[in-house]
Amino acid sequence: MNLSDLKGVGPSRLAQLRAMGISSLRDLLYFLPVRYEDQQTVTPIRDAWSSPVMIRGTVAEKPKIAYFHGISRVTARIQDGTGTMPLCWFNEPWMVQQLPVGAPVMLYGRLQVKANQRQMQNPKQVTEPGWMPVYRPVSGVPAKTLRGMIREALGAAEEICPETLPKRFCDRYRLVGRQEALRQAHFPESPERLKEALRRLRFEEILMYLVGVALQREDVQPGFPMEIPPEMPERFWAALVFQPTGAQRRVLREIAADLTRDRAMSRLVQGDVGCGKTALAFGAIYLAGQNGFQSAMMAPTEILARQHYENAAAQLEPLGISCRLLTGSTRARERREILKALADGSCAAVFGTHALISEGVNYRKLGLVITDEQHRFGVRQRSRLQEKGVLSQRETAPHVLVMSATPIPRTLALILYGDLDLSVVDELPPGRQPVKTRLVPPEKREGMYRFLRGQIAKGQQAYIVCPLVEDSEALDEVRSAKALYQELTARELKDLRVGLTWGRQKSEEKAETLRAFAAGETDVLIATTVIEVGVNVPNATVMIIENAERFGLSQLHQLRGRVGRGKLESWCFLLSESGEKLRVLCETNDGFEVARKDLEQRGPGELTGTRQSGEALPGLTAEGGGTLLLDEAARAVRELESDPLLEREWVRIRRLADAYVRENNLKVAKN
Repeated sequence: MNLSDLKGVGPSRLAQLRAMGISSLRDLLYFLPVRYEDQQTVTPIRDAWSSPVMIRGTVAEKPKIAYFHGISRVTARIQDGTGTMPLCWFNEPWMVQQLPVGAPVMLYGRLQVKANQRQMQNPKQVTEPGWMPVYRPVSGVPAKTLRGMIREALGAAEEICPETLPKRFCDRYRLVGRQEALRQAHFPESPERLKEALRRLRFEEILMYLVGVALQREDVQPGFPMEIPPEMPERFWAALVFQPTGAQRRVLREIAADLTRDRAMSRLVQGDVGCGKTALAFGAIYLAGQNGFQSAMMAPTEILARQHYENAAAQLEPLGISCRLLTGSTRARERREILKALADGSCAAVFGTHALISEGVNYRKLGLVITDEQHRFGVRQRSRLQEKGVLSQRETAPHVLVMSATPIPRTLALILYGDLDLSVVDELPPGRQPVKTRLVPPEKREGMYRFLRGQIAKGQQAYIVCPLVEDSEALDEVRSAKALYQELTARELKDLRVGLTWGRQKSEEKAETLRAFAAGETDVLIATTVIEVGVNVPNATVMIIENAERFGLSQLHQLRGRVGRGKLESWCFLLSESGEKLRVLCETNDGFEVARKDLEQRGPGELTGTRQSGEALPGLTAEGGGTLLLDEAARAVRELESDPLLEREWVRIRRLADAYVRENNLKVAKN
């Protein structure tokens, strides 16, 4: 049975399906709903105040139709014994004939609530109550037609999608069969059956991804073996003005061991904000430089790249490592000088943004590639930097060091970062005081500003972060950076020096605003999340975050990490009317614990922001099993690898996983 054998699928519709990536019956069955609508649970009208909602009643009055500038508007009312609800349909004039007075009707849709008045807008008429799947739109294929095609294909599910997992796995991990999972995913009989189905499909997807990672671990690229005697890392630490932590010493030893091998290093260094990852990157650059190799360190923003360069110039140039900065704003003459220095090898370390992978940038002997805040780069961007070294050194690849200040649970790290070896910097430098975090309801805003002014009077500085740059009608309850700047400079902070910055601000203006704040020329910096990474001002001791509920926990933890970078007592205030999910931030400063809670609340795709073009993460959500499902899938892979009785199954699943990775064009993030 083929896709073209389905009822109503001719050449034109076949082309429309293929345009959505549906080229086979298997693709069709795995074209899963993006969400589900509960068109089963009826809410009495008197209790219907949140969207979406399902209402059952009778038509209370004859519908009316009016036209405004060619747009039709049908209005009516529904009643159910507990109250009445006004209804409205735009551009659906036929609803006038479908709603005779007194007729029973079931409607599902969203409510518009204004000034304590409600109205259902463009609700759907429901004829068969249940859990309704909602798919991504397919041009030229109505949703009802698509559901009919899927129902027909499910009749041959056993032939199209035979079972992939051993029965003992399904029993052990409480997984329903593959065909049953697909049936319930498309036409759920109940919320419980739907949850079981999605859990099975997600488990299999994670398993195939993990096995694909295991296969790629076997594909080792040759690297540049370096000579690093034990005293060389210690010489680096001895040259610094601070004592490294035990964790820093351990991780640099791990990096040094990798650099001595004849295979290319692929190592992720992750740790909490302020744990000293940058010093480890500089240590790796020093080790490479002592062996005559160049290093390139790429950061996601010019601010962060410049900060790395300035610190590196102060710490590495006295050790004989010449450093340069290359960004999009580097002037043409200086750029030509830097390119020449990279090509002839006189520049040992270059720091920059995407400019490092642009046309015309060639290296004489690139031996080490470092990406900072790597989750902000796509896989292709990171790979292009590594390829600069491959091109200049033929088949041998540079060593790769990846840095991330987004702490994530170890199992999730193994999934996200493929065959990277993992180093965790789990110790903060001595003297750091934990940031005191408090939830602040709107009515206590004035007291918070009084506290802020008191800190400024002591000579300290503060950040105020907003989720939006400008006011939005769609989000009228959310405060914007520009509006708050105007409000505060006219009132609560009118006699203070206040700066304003955001992501798309002109780079020169942004750089000057951040420079002024870092230099202490500004008391308060109002910003969007542009300051999340790469802003290091030890004198800043107050962080205020507006509409904190709109951020993920891990992002809030990152923002909180902008204060408490010196030895002064520091504070983070989370402004929110509803702070239940935010309480974990008040209870702990441990980024790994915060990340674990974030994973439970939101699922890993949102947590890490990894859904970029060219790379993917299995479609796991917290509701589908969260960290437990990740752990179970990882345990299943280990069992498949090690149990001799499962050797035949392991060979089969390896073949399926290889096909899965290739068919889905998944990129396992080696760098």
